Amino acid sequence: MTGVPASAAGGSGAKPVRGGKLGTAAVNQASLWNIANLLTMLRLVLVPGFVLLLLHNGGYDPAWRSFAWAAFAIAMITDLFDGHLARTYNLVTDFGKIADPIADKAIMGAALICLSYLGDLPWWVTGVILFRELGITLMRFWVIRHAVIPASRGGKMKTLAQGTAAGMYVLALTGPLATLRFWVMAVAVVLTVVTGLDYVRQAVVLRRKGLAAERAAAEAAGSRDSAEAER
Repeated sequence: MTGVPASAAGGSGAKPVRGGKLGTAAVNQASLWNIANLLTMLRLVLVPGFVLLLLHNGGYDPAWRSFAWAAFAIAMITDLFDGHLARTYNLVTDFGKIADPIADKAIMGAALICLSYLGDLPWWVTGVILFRELGITLMRFWVIRHAVIPASRGGKMKTLAQGTAAGMYVLALTGPLATLRFWVMAVAVVLTVVTGLDYVRQAVVLRRKGLAAERAAAEAAGSRDSAEAER
């Protein structure tokens, strides 16, 4: 859910290079209708289905919540596969780059909001996680002209913790497992805040470096223009 989205699309005849970097040619040749983008589309379609399953029959039916958990699990798994396919086979489209993070945040946001609506999860937990995700997305756009904030190991751990905790809350767990899910969610919240602050630090540093580089380039260009004018 965090990092540079790698959702992508299948090629149109170009031979994929395993582990290779995504070049302009690969991006231009990628087709919209391919397995990676189809997985992303499936995840988007699963969001309303997940919500209907979770809230069916008042939202407290263990059987329907199990169905909702299955939809949520499929959505989280497809997130891993579409990114892996994109990175492995150099299958990238503009649609994938936009739809992948939207799908990630949509399924997680839907789960958290529904769980808080049902009273299973405090609203402040949902607020902290959603505020962080939205804030980091806006932060990426803030610095995208200067640099791309890379996905960190902490960010990946955060995503795993959030997905695991939300999935455990979707299930109608009782006893020790209900206690365990509380602590898993606590870990997810801590990772959410810590990694969010780290991303803010990276964004500020990258923006400062980018602005300094732009000023240096402008000054160098000005010096060249002055030297040419004096000749």
